[in-house]
Amino acid sequence: MKLYVSCDMEGTAGVCSWMQCDPSNTREYPIYRRYMSQEVRAAIDGARTAGVTDVLINDSHWDMRNLLWDELPGDVRVVSGSRKPFSMSQGLDGGYDGAFFTGYHAKVGDANGVLAHTYTAETLYNVRINGVACSEALLNAAMAGYYGIPVLLVSGDRVVVEHVKEYMPWVMGVIVKEGIGHYSTNSLTPKAAQALLRQGAADAVRGASSAKPFTFEPPITMELETTRVEQADFIELMPGFERIGGRTLRFTHADYAMVFRAFVAAFRLGGAASSIA
Repeated sequence: MKLYVSCDMEGTAGVCSWMQCDPSNTREYPIYRRYMSQEVRAAIDGARTAGVTDVLINDSHWDMRNLLWDELPGDVRVVSGSRKPFSMSQGLDGGYDGAFFTGYHAKVGDANGVLAHTYTAETLYNVRINGVACSEALLNAAMAGYYGIPVLLVSGDRVVVEHVKEYMPWVMGVIVKEGIGHYSTNSLTPKAAQALLRQGAADAVRGASSAKPFTFEPPITMELETTRVEQADFIELMPGFERIGGRTLRFTHADYAMVFRAFVAAFRLGGAASSIA
């Protein structure tokens, strides 16, 4: 069985501050990137007890150069580095039997979601697909579903796990912490979270036969609400985007991969608008 793992950091046990997730922070980030790496290792170890043989990991946080290689099994492959065309979903194709999302977090606007955002808090205030307000987990699950790959496990705070299970009830949810507002959490210790992940991963793989690929029905309509109006000014310049409000744009296509590419291009271009005085 071949497994794809997309790993983020804000949903890692104990994380409750941007300083812990920011690679430029020399005090806290080195500690928490190790915890992130150890959670990924725990999920892989658990999956292998249930029959997984091949694993591809996509480092999906910030500059996407976070995983500590010496914490990982020696025979996995890792997609690393930023500006990937498919970002957190890079490397997905039809060759995988299931996907894990580790260290994931609540979507932008969620109450009690630790460090809640959707891809970029600086640029995106809301993301909707066919009217559904989306987290990163839902957006990426649909990208996996495009290739017929079911999501088997998601780990992170309670809010994101419950959000995913609302749309994919078969997913094994591993809740490693409870949010107390945006910047605080009631969390398991890293060791306890890793033990829970090992067991959850094994159970998820054993129950894979009941999982289904998650998809959005075409035509697929994406609505992006930007944080600032000038970001919408930039995104509107791209072919296919329709301005429907001061900070809101619409993009429609029959192919979800095209929608996802447009999404990545939009938030990157919108981010460029913020850097111009």
